[in-house]
Amino acid sequence: MFSNAGIGRATLTCDQIVLDMDLSTYDKLMAMNARGMAACVKHAAKAMVEGHVRGSIVCKASIAASVSFENFMDYMMSKHAVLGLVRCASLKLGAYGIRVNYVSPGPIGTPLLKELFGYENEEEDKVVESNQYLKGGAFRPKNVADAVVFLAFEDSEFITSHSLAVDGGYKPSV
Repeated sequence: MFSNAGIGRATLTCDQIVLDMDLSTYDKLMAMNARGMAACVKHAAKAMVEGHVRGSIVCKASIAASVSFENFMDYMMSKHAVLGLVRCASLKLGAYGIRVNYVSPGPIGTPLLKELFGYENEEEDKVVESNQYLKGGAFRPKNVADAVVFLAFEDSEFITSHSLAVDGGYKPSV
């Protein structure tokens, strides 16, 4: 099962910094990114255990859980919650032969990124590549999908509680 529950921001106009954090916006983002992910994992795990299904649960986190940005505090906290969920769930579910992992994508040049940051035309690809060590190609959703497929199938049968960064060697520009 792949859980891709999540949003980038609860509003497009609200930077969340520690001194001015809007808690109602924080609650909306956590409800989707943390609670939504927990619900997906809970129900998939329950169905797998009851059905005696060995398998894989893969969650989408973000490299935001391992870097810092002062104006996305709520988003980063929500992605840290996904890491905690995966690590705890993998401890319990391993006894049933269920692996639990997460992919941690870096920024991807998508319409959502364009909307969030107000990029024009193909500008988001240039900005994304400028913050990656790996050069010479555009980072696309397919790159993340390939990592999810790897974690979901037999090639990763002894990998659990793992974060697979799919980010081209992302380096924050802050």
